Amino acid sequence: MDLLFNGSITNWILILMAAFIIGLGKAGLKGIDMMNVTIMAIVFGGKASTGVVLPLLCVADILAVYYYNRHAQWPQFWKLIPWMMVGILIGVYVGKDIDEVLFRKIMAVIILITVIIIVGFEFRKTKTVPTNKLFVASTGLAAGFTTMLGNLAGAFANVYFLAMRMPKNDFIGTAAWVFLVINLFKLPFQVFYWKNITVATLQTDFLLAPALLLGFWAGLKIVATLKDDRYRRVVIVLTVLGAMVIFFKR
Repeated sequence: MDLLFNGSITNWILILMAAFIIGLGKAGLKGIDMMNVTIMAIVFGGKASTGVVLPLLCVADILAVYYYNRHAQWPQFWKLIPWMMVGILIGVYVGKDIDEVLFRKIMAVIILITVIIIVGFEFRKTKTVPTNKLFVASTGLAAGFTTMLGNLAGAFANVYFLAMRMPKNDFIGTAAWVFLVINLFKLPFQVFYWKNITVATLQTDFLLAPALLLGFWAGLKIVATLKDDRYRRVVIVLTVLGAMVIFFKR
């Protein structure tokens, strides 16, 4: 599939916008990255789009790790990673047969319900965090499963880190390492099993890289202006908006 040959001007504008949004999200504007999932799926189709997006995510993850590495909270990293890997393996197995529209609607509803619970905690001003191992396991499995099928793990990771009440930089630094490892873990499955990362998709990614870098730079500038409490509210709002976009996308 020669993605470059078939791209119209409108489609290139859309995917350049999506690459810019990936940069924003990886720089710390969590939640907005779900918009790129929808845009890329409109242009390339659901499963094909994951092959275009994944290498871009890996590049952006490397940038995020470089910038926020010192803030990573390793205990939280090790709690989440094993469950996400299991979720990915499940997604690899069932991903070829699942109905994409139904899958996205179910995930959007789950994300919205979970965010509503988090908002409830915000209004109660509680400082307690979930300690139940079932919460970690279910969130990690859902994140791994959804990241394999549609790069939707960000929403579940956002919910997890919000529930842990992590400060802004700790949130971004830990998420950066989580997604770098997870996205590199996904690469072989998409190259050799799903076969949706090709020379043509990598050529497309190369042309999208400047938009991603610009988005990352802009994201750093925006995030630097946000204090912890305001940052939490921004992440919640963006996650809800992203879930709604995914739900209503056909």
